[in-house]
Amino acid sequence: MKTIHSYWAYIVLGILLYTVVNVVIGLIQKREFTHKEFRLGLFTLITSHIQLLIGLGWYFMSPWYKALKSNTGEVMKESATRLLAIEHPITMITAIILITVGWSKHKKKTKSEDKFKTLAIFYGIALVLILSRIPWNNWF
Repeated sequence: MKTIHSYWAYIVLGILLYTVVNVVIGLIQKREFTHKEFRLGLFTLITSHIQLLIGLGWYFMSPWYKALKSNTGEVMKESATRLLAIEHPITMITAIILITVGWSKHKKKTKSEDKFKTLAIFYGIALVLILSRIPWNNWF
């Protein structure tokens, strides 16, 4: 599960980054919101939700969850363990909620500029949150 979660994270991060860049460029260039952007946003939503399910499965099997259940005080004292046991999961869930809200809100917009702006804001904030709480020392 950990390996799948780690490799799928590369996919999610790449697609999210591409989507954010694409919608920001679309907003700046005042392009028409097409099926390409719609599908890209949807694909980002789907891959992030798959990552959430894989991550939750891994989390409840992980040693960090067990450590959190048995000795919360010790987990809170160690920054590396706290990152994996508390900060990473909460931040990633928050980021995926933002992606979901952004997706939902953009569908209600009628103007292309509003669609691009909504996705840029919500997906962009989600990207920043994800980048802030990736355990980089475990990735490389």
